[in-house]
Amino acid sequence: MPKLAYQLEFPRKRTTSVVFASPHSARDYPQWFLDRSRLDEVTIRSSEDAYVDIFLDSAPRLGAPLICAGAPRAFIDLNRGPDELDPALIEGVRMVGHNPRVASGLGVIPRVVANGQPIYTGKLTRAEAIERIETYWHPYHNALAQQLDQAWEMFGEAILLDCHSMPHEAMDAAMHRGGKRPHVVLGDRFGASAAPEIVERVEAAFQRAGLVVARNAPFAGAFVTQNYGRPSRGRHAVQIEIDRALYMDERRIAPNQNFEAFRAMMRDILAELADIGRPVQQTLAAE
Repeated sequence: MPKLAYQLEFPRKRTTSVVFASPHSARDYPQWFLDRSRLDEVTIRSSEDAYVDIFLDSAPRLGAPLICAGAPRAFIDLNRGPDELDPALIEGVRMVGHNPRVASGLGVIPRVVANGQPIYTGKLTRAEAIERIETYWHPYHNALAQQLDQAWEMFGEAILLDCHSMPHEAMDAAMHRGGKRPHVVLGDRFGASAAPEIVERVEAAFQRAGLVVARNAPFAGAFVTQNYGRPSRGRHAVQIEIDRALYMDERRIAPNQNFEAFRAMMRDILAELADIGRPVQQTLAAE
């Protein structure tokens, strides 16, 4: 099994209500899992948010906690609800209502990776699916919820920035409409998961770095933003999707020549994002 449910790094002193998270960047693939899959070791990583955790590694130095998944997305998807079980993959499960994510093979235990390529040759037992959820999903979300609760208690608000990467081709539709290709897509479930002023500041941080930003299309946010975003209660959640082509060779899932420059850019962006959750008096003192 993957060794860890999650990795949580704490700042020496917590100075911001922002919590950074990466639920899809884990790359600990057990050999038995690879042997069981019909996919090769590169293809099975195609739905992984490769290297996003590396771009977030300065967060603790900025006074914010950072939580990253320990198990890879092809093994268990932490941006799905624990009840999003796929009857086409898991024995003894019945479809309740219509869930487009589950129907497409992207439930909490994914049936496919990018481009709809099947992971397995057969079905999984319900017991195995439940074991993965109990071992990885619940510990990750318990830890995430605890960090958000602590932020709210310390600062009177909690801001979750849930960070992902997207295939370059995901934004082809924007080009067809005649617009600029977005480098970043922010998802706030069309205003339901975060206050407008927070989303605007997140957007501005990326724009100041010269990146084109879109909102909610084609990614408005999934389970995490829906579950943790309660702006009326001072709890905000924004999903951040970054174009993989900015830093990665998507075919090989390897850093490209822009990797280090983009990593340096992200350090500056993260500093601005952390400031969003810093008390006003503390920000003024730092200036």
